Order: sequence, then structure tokens, then C-alpha cells
Amino acid sequence: MGELSMHIKEKIFWRRYKKNRFAVISSVLLILFIGVSILAPIIAPYNPLIIGSDYLLPPDMKYVMGTDEFGRNVFHIVLYGIRTSLFIGILAALSCVSTGILIGALAGYFGGILDNILMRLTDYFLIIPKVFLAILLVALIGPTMWNVILVVAIVSWPNTARLVRAAFLSLKECDFVMAAKALGFSNFKIMFREIMPNVMPIIIVNGTLEIAYAITLEAGLSFLGLGDPSIPSLGYLLFKAQRFLRNAWWMSVFPGTVIFAIVMSINFIGDGLNDALNPRLRERSV
Repeated sequence: MGELSMHIKEKIFWRRYKKNRFAVISSVLLILFIGVSILAPIIAPYNPLIIGSDYLLPPDMKYVMGTDEFGRNVFHIVLYGIRTSLFIGILAALSCVSTGILIGALAGYFGGILDNILMRLTDYFLIIPKVFLAILLVALIGPTMWNVILVVAIVSWPNTARLVRAAFLSLKECDFVMAAKALGFSNFKIMFREIMPNVMPIIIVNGTLEIAYAITLEAGLSFLGLGDPSIPSLGYLLFKAQRFLRNAWWMSVFPGTVIFAIVMSINFIGDGLNDALNPRLRERSV
């Protein structure tokens, strides 16, 4: 019965998800980007940052996205840049969502003094402009890839914490939670085995949006010269292209278009997941 019920839920999920055409198209596009990033070492089996001899060539049959001021193939840097952006975005989103889940769950379930302390800490991070705080932190600890991931996670967790806290506040008084307490379940078991599965749809949708935000923030930091110069990234290409906007348009147009496509795809996928997982929308469609 359990497997049958799960199968029915999966069918309902995919039926609702497929109704959002933009989400389906975005899913295909994102899979394409992921596939290209995985195959980057095969397509370009050498360091894309090695200086070449063909300087500032426009797109042609040999260089489909042209070359930069050091003679490097922009297409090859974009391939590795997609991998960097997706890696940073996914890892930073996982970090910030995990932190937000823990803080939001503790605050929403236990309430009282703990809730006040954790929410005041959350408010402190929310009132500080994220971009300004990210720039300050990266400038202080250094522009390495791992530091950028850490900084993006630090400035992004409060939104998740707020959402999880609100969900826990509304669910902790439900009958199934009261029944679990009556049966002697531990707080940890109630939080993560009884309540958390009901919060997961919110977390999944929010997680996709956090990935998009992390990619955008990393690209912005790299554009300002605060990215890791030893790792090819899309933001790094935009940073290098600033001096060549008039006479080498391809250096900014191609990486900028790829960033836009990745972020928009993830946002549309988030909308599709929200349509498929939101219980209120599901009830209206029945």
C-alpha cells in the first residue's frame, strides 16, 4: 500500500509539474547546462586560462564565442564557468538551507527565549544589505572559491530560517504532533520525523531559489574582482570584459547570457515545484 500511495503521489506531482511549460523547458535547459559542465574536461581537455596567441578575435567557426585579450577561447572558459557557477550555487544553497532549517526548526518548535534569541540574530542578518555584507566578508577573508561559498551561505540563511520557523509554528500544535508527544516521542524525533516531512515542499522550493541567488551573488562578486582568479567563472569573464565592451562585445554578451539563462531556468523550475508541491494549489485543482 505504501509503494502504491507513493506511486500515485509521484504521478500527481509530475502531472502538475508538466502543466507549467516554462518549468519543463527550464528543466531541459538546466540538464543541458549540467551535462555540458560535466563534459567540459572532454570538450576542452586543457586549462582554459592558458594564454593563447589569437587576441580579441570575434566569433567564427574556430572560436564560436571569440577570444579574450589574452587569446583564450571564451567558449572554453564559459564551459568551465558553468561548472563553477553550478558548483558554488548548489553547495552554497545546501549550506545556507541546512543552517536555516536548523535555526528555524529550533526557534519554531521550542519558542520562548530560544526563539527570541535566534530570531533577533536572524533579524540582524536581514537588515544588513546582503551584497554589502558579502563584499565586506570576501574582502576580509580573501577571494577564494571556498570563501565565496562560505560568504554566500552566511548572508543567505535567514530567509530559510524564517520560512521554516513559520511552518513549525503552524504545525507543532497539529493533532499528529500531539499524538507523537503522547506516545513519548523525543523532541528531536518529532521535529525531524513528524514535522519536517510536511515542511519539505517549502524547503525544496526555497532551495531552488537560493541556488539561483547564490549563482547571481557569486557572479556579482567576481564581476567586482572579488572572485577566485585561479578558477574560471562566468563572473570572472564579465570582470575581464569591462574594458572591452565597445570593441569586444562577445566577451560580455555570451557569459552574461549564460548566467541569465541558468538563473531564469532555476527560477522557473522553482515556480513549477511550487505549483506541484503547494498543498493549497493541489486542493484547488482536485
